Amino acid sequence: MKKILVSLVRQFVFWILFFDFSRLVFLLYYLKIINAENIPFTEVTGVFWHSLRLDAGTACYLLVIPFLILLVQSFYNFRWLNVINKIYSGLMIFFYSLTAAGEMGIYSEWKTKLTYKVLKYFMHPSEIYNSAGTSTFFILLVILIFLFLAGFFAYTKLFYTEIHESPRKWWFSLVFMVVMFPVLFIGMRGGVQQIPINQSQSFYSRHTILNMASVNNFFNLYISVFENLANFNKDPYVFMKPEEARRLVADIYRTRKDTTINILKNRRPNIVILIMESWSADLIEDLGGEPGITPEFKELEKNGILFDQIYATGSRSEQGMASIFSGFPAHQVSSITVQPDKYMKLPSMVKILKKEGYHTSFYFGGQLIYGNMRGYMMFNEFDRITEGENFPSAFPRGKLGIHDQYTLNYQLQQLNKEPVPFFSSLFTVSTHSPWDQPYPKPLKWGDNEHEYINAAYYTDHCLGEYFRKAKQEPWFDNTLFIIVADHSHNSYRNWHPLSQEYHRIPMLFYGNVIKDQYKGKKWSKMGNHNDIPATLLAQLHLSAKSFQWSKNLFNPYTPDFAYIASDDGGGWIRPDAFFSFDVPTNYFHFCKMNTSIQDSIIREGKAYMQAVFSQYLEY
Repeated sequence: MKKILVSLVRQFVFWILFFDFSRLVFLLYYLKIINAENIPFTEVTGVFWHSLRLDAGTACYLLVIPFLILLVQSFYNFRWLNVINKIYSGLMIFFYSLTAAGEMGIYSEWKTKLTYKVLKYFMHPSEIYNSAGTSTFFILLVILIFLFLAGFFAYTKLFYTEIHESPRKWWFSLVFMVVMFPVLFIGMRGGVQQIPINQSQSFYSRHTILNMASVNNFFNLYISVFENLANFNKDPYVFMKPEEARRLVADIYRTRKDTTINILKNRRPNIVILIMESWSADLIEDLGGEPGITPEFKELEKNGILFDQIYATGSRSEQGMASIFSGFPAHQVSSITVQPDKYMKLPSMVKILKKEGYHTSFYFGGQLIYGNMRGYMMFNEFDRITEGENFPSAFPRGKLGIHDQYTLNYQLQQLNKEPVPFFSSLFTVSTHSPWDQPYPKPLKWGDNEHEYINAAYYTDHCLGEYFRKAKQEPWFDNTLFIIVADHSHNSYRNWHPLSQEYHRIPMLFYGNVIKDQYKGKKWSKMGNHNDIPATLLAQLHLSAKSFQWSKNLFNPYTPDFAYIASDDGGGWIRPDAFFSFDVPTNYFHFCKMNTSIQDSIIREGKAYMQAVFSQYLEY
């Protein structure tokens, strides 16, 4: 009986050590880069600690088959199952060695890990050979063979325990199954926390090479394949020839005059972006919402510019982050932030501001592991990233994280210590279920969204307190605040998820740094929150050419349009037209426009959807 359990534990230990062994070979292979970047030795060794949870989760995935084999062996002594176990493990060792050697081959060129694209390359091995130097190819081949032979020898001689006799005690088999199955399942998801682990769990350094070494090869490849499985054989969002789609999108963005209305008193203000979790336009009275939900926001409008035609391109937080900081719209199937090989090719507003001398920071009371946002934020090179585990332990927490009043107040305290100019962003958490904010719920209406509107009332109250304190600080008069939602949410009006109204969100530019003639105004230029980079950079007189999907909302000549993406389709909004549809069924949920322009508007929207998804695939 003991041998059954010992065998599984020893196999688990083998995989953890083998992952680290291949990681060590990777670091030695790229020792020159590590030395060139002057990375401290202690930071390099951190890869072995920060990789542990993701390695453990991957090992649990790999042990599912051995677990089932051992479960059978706990009943009956089929010795040939020992051979099956060794064959399976040998194959996994070989494939992991292949990914390790493959990553050593591509990192110097791509600065990324292996992804689903490599599966396509394996179909043409001659291209792999021809694209690599002969000496490099054979060095990598030797590394592959070395890793496999060393791994398989260690596994069979030092770690694998053969089962020669069956315990023949049914109670042990039952206990083994009942206990170990949930242990493996919990291990696979990285613990009992609400959000399963992903690559962000292993990100810890500002040096890309260490983060890449820290992320488990198998886990990363699995995520990449899973996120792109539907697109292996055919891009499902092709409606016309690629060149025609590109031409139409270029026409959509064509602006007669490159100019801007300067709304700021100062070219180099401090900038604070407050990203409001799940805020819908229906929470805002001056955007058509019911009065009394966000009275503090209404008060802020008097000293700011309220955009009343802004739409979220997606429905998930990580999509909103990529839109706000990289100007990249949401797309179907997946989110770009979950794939490091893709988001590393995005532009970054944060990096541009850092070059201009801004000190940067990001605050979130929850877990940035969701949607791989931690990895994405590290890509943006924020000087300080503070998430739930980094806040003082005394702060009260709900199920999803620290309540908004505490994170907002903490950010204010930290901003008082920052050199100016600073760029800081905070992502709220309390307007996400389970609505466990520590505050009364005075709104007695709302039906199915009663909890949601009361959570918004709480966060709005926190905003009021935040700005009352901020106004006392010396840096306040030269600070531009941007309050914007990451995405919308179902409201008490229960709009259809693919309706124009569902995706409408609030965005407010606020602060004494705004010229007096613009305060209290509504701005009706139509757009998405991926237009923030071009809009903000234009106010700072900085180039936004790298943000090809972002337009300047303060340019009077900028065209009015907005885009929304769903899992299987999307929608297109013009001032006088709107449609949304599902691609697999070609079913139009909405088609509101004059029939004389219907064909051109639909073609326009489809071209935009195709071009965005094509760009995502190309990254």
